[in-house]
Amino acid sequence: MAQSDTVEGVEGLAQDWSSDREAFRDVPWGKGMMWIFLLSDTFIFTTFLTGYMTVRLSATAPWPVPSEVFALTLFGESIPLILIAIMTFVLITSSGTMALAVNYGYRRDKRKTFWLMIATATLGAMFVGMQIFEWSKLISEGVRPWGNPMGAAQFGASFFMITGFHGLHVSIGVIYLLVVAFKVKRGDYDNRGYEIVEITGLYWHFVDLVWVFIFAFFYLW
Repeated sequence: MAQSDTVEGVEGLAQDWSSDREAFRDVPWGKGMMWIFLLSDTFIFTTFLTGYMTVRLSATAPWPVPSEVFALTLFGESIPLILIAIMTFVLITSSGTMALAVNYGYRRDKRKTFWLMIATATLGAMFVGMQIFEWSKLISEGVRPWGNPMGAAQFGASFFMITGFHGLHVSIGVIYLLVVAFKVKRGDYDNRGYEIVEITGLYWHFVDLVWVFIFAFFYLW
């Protein structure tokens, strides 16, 4: 009697894992592994932000006022959080272009998928560029990981560590987007399908979501 191709329960799960098949029927390996990675990253960012709250609440020196620290002078006027608002707009817009890329990917429209992923990567690179400018401005004003002339010394360490870690994620995401985009254009996924575009989108949307929390904790609190 022929053995059934599908085995239920724990035995089936072990068989799928050992034979490099889909461990869960509707969740392909690539997507499942990305979710696991994002879950682990969520724990890291949660730890960082929880540590930031603890440090800020326990600081004895005055904490710098975000509307003053992150203000830019334009046309002789000091505008609070203008750069941060632009950075947030750019990143949220990139989520929209990424969602469209996934949509056209599943329609197998290579041209639109390619250009939408390029647009997403461009917006991501713009975000990183503005973050570098923001860092340069604070460093020129004397803010360091070990000190801060504007108030509590812990501000510099918290800011550079958390925004730097997020900026690293965005930079990696830009490279990831470009690699996948050019592979889409080359036709590498014509036979395998465009699921990789959705997997890339999961990573990018996660990076955008994390920024929302960083924005709330650092710039609005």
